[in-house]
Amino acid sequence: MDEDEYKVYIGGIIRQIGEHFPDASFMVFNMREGENQSHISSILCDYDMTVMDYPRQYEGCPLLTMEMIHHFLRSGENWLQLGHQNIVLMHCERGGWPVLAFMLAALLIYRKMYTGEQKTLDMIYKQAPRELLQLMSPLNPLPSQLRYLQYISRRNVGSEWPPPDRALTLDCVIIRQIPNMDGEGGCRPIFRISGKDPFIPANRTPKVLFSTPKKSKLVRHYKQVTDCELVKIDIHCHVQGDVVLECISLEGDLEREQMMFRVMFNTAFIRSNILMLNRDEIDM
Repeated sequence: MDEDEYKVYIGGIIRQIGEHFPDASFMVFNMREGENQSHISSILCDYDMTVMDYPRQYEGCPLLTMEMIHHFLRSGENWLQLGHQNIVLMHCERGGWPVLAFMLAALLIYRKMYTGEQKTLDMIYKQAPRELLQLMSPLNPLPSQLRYLQYISRRNVGSEWPPPDRALTLDCVIIRQIPNMDGEGGCRPIFRISGKDPFIPANRTPKVLFSTPKKSKLVRHYKQVTDCELVKIDIHCHVQGDVVLECISLEGDLEREQMMFRVMFNTAFIRSNILMLNRDEIDM
């Protein structure tokens, strides 16, 4: 639909909501597409609605940083506590459904309206066709989303939350079993690691912190039969805060790529300097 039709369409929805909740005041959280102010924000401002825009992803993963999640949770909580007539609305632009589902689950768990990370997230995702998630996210984002929901649900009310970012060195990645990615019983794993630069704390903009050179001695062809069960791949990358780790299998020409798995985590919640994940805890 064109711009005028969209404005009429949104206006009709707002009028219906107003008829159901005539005395309510609304705060709208919008998962926007791109960096510019969203079109819906300008429309809703005409209806005296407060709109807060958030990104729809972080470095390709349908999650947000702990800083943004905390801002969202506190804003939503404060708004709802101001009066029983206050209502939170959530809206996502194209491609934003996975992060909207996560943020809603986070708010419900944060306010103790629901318990159980998996149950809460499943309940929300069932409100839309399952194919919608698969269409918007080639990898299943639930494992990383559940990890961040656990960061929220396991917080201690009396202690500082979220805890301060910890600077760590990601020394290596150990893969316990070699997957068959090339049809020949093996793979050529390389890694890309993204996050904020730990050496420039004032700069919150994420960047690629590490990327395995495709044509280097670091790229090896591991096989299920000939190699031992444990494969140790050296990384030596400094990380801090929210980190996205992608493992990619290179094809034989060392150019074409196939995503093996992705993990998003926050260094503040890593205990004993080790992050151990099983198959169900990585995005595949």
